[in-house]
Amino acid sequence: MATPQPAAPAAVKILVAGGFGVGKTTLVGAVSEVAPLRTEEYLTRAGIGVDDLDGIDQKETTTVALDFGRITIGRELVVYLFGTPGQERFWFMWNDLVNGALGGVVIADTRRLETSFASIDFFESRRIPFVVAINCFHGINTRTPQEIRAALDLDPQVPMLIGDVRERAFGRDVLLALVDHLLALSSSALAV
Repeated sequence: MATPQPAAPAAVKILVAGGFGVGKTTLVGAVSEVAPLRTEEYLTRAGIGVDDLDGIDQKETTTVALDFGRITIGRELVVYLFGTPGQERFWFMWNDLVNGALGGVVIADTRRLETSFASIDFFESRRIPFVVAINCFHGINTRTPQEIRAALDLDPQVPMLIGDVRERAFGRDVLLALVDHLLALSSSALAV
């Protein structure tokens, strides 16, 4: 008699999006339990005039396809993180990366909030629940939460957290906020 094989864990896919240089690769790396798959390449002269480095002039690399990380919650659940490329010329990949995603995280930089508009529009137009993580580089934030929410034109129900994506605890809090948001949306849909 064959021994029954344990069931494969359920897989949850979360998309991490945002503008060029906001910290998507950093967030995936901070929370992933495995060395994340990164498709970063060095910025070259070919990107001059194409990639807007205003406010991020120290950036040396860019994601050209995706970032991938994993978090095992237990024997029954594994979370897969897919980080999108931020430059507009790579946005066509977002449509493939979003397939099967349960929800998303939009990372925004208060120095360049406009770089997150496309990500917010992407999730809203596809009715994919998301949270917003405001990445305060070096602890610097010159705007109040109300100013940020208004500038991003966020629905009041969209959770927004402010912190440093380099910190694993902040990344964990962002993902837990997304889970709470998804559960709240599920509960309200069942109540209807």
